[in-house]
Amino acid sequence: MKKHLLFLGAPGAGKGTQAELLSVKNSYLHLSTGELLRKEIEMKTKLGIQVKDILNRGELVSDEIVLEIVRKNLVQDNKGWILDGYPRNLSQANSLNEVLTEINQPLEVVFYLDIPEEVLIKRLLLRGRKDDNEETIRTRLNIYKKTTEPLIEYFKDLSLLEYIDADRDLKTISSDIKQKMA
Repeated sequence: MKKHLLFLGAPGAGKGTQAELLSVKNSYLHLSTGELLRKEIEMKTKLGIQVKDILNRGELVSDEIVLEIVRKNLVQDNKGWILDGYPRNLSQANSLNEVLTEINQPLEVVFYLDIPEEVLIKRLLLRGRKDDNEETIRTRLNIYKKTTEPLIEYFKDLSLLEYIDADRDLKTISSDIKQKMA
């Protein structure tokens, strides 16, 4: 059973849901960078204070800080982990790879939750978040395509990528993931 996993996919593809189900079932650490940043802020760590200041200024948290927080959480692990939505670009992927090599916890499988754009838009609109309208959703999807989609080729070239058809029901997707983890 593979223990070092990454979930890739557009916003609304179901990464968080599938990662959460799998982490609960296998007692894996579920690392969502958004959650990790919030946790650092809540715990008022040195990094957390730094992150809070950056976010309060309306800026993006640097790749270096995010990687440092991810590293800090990975080294505590011994059962397995799932990265959810990180890395988001090739530069982050290369830095992450260096850290994983350094701590001897190589990535074993990258699950790409593939779903048609129109289905994603419908899904995201149904979520009903106040900042989710069709225009903002399309903007987020375009940013995703530019920055994150190159990772699909990157991980494919490393023979780590597993395609998952995410336009199906939850159980079918979970079972497909479980099968590809063996």
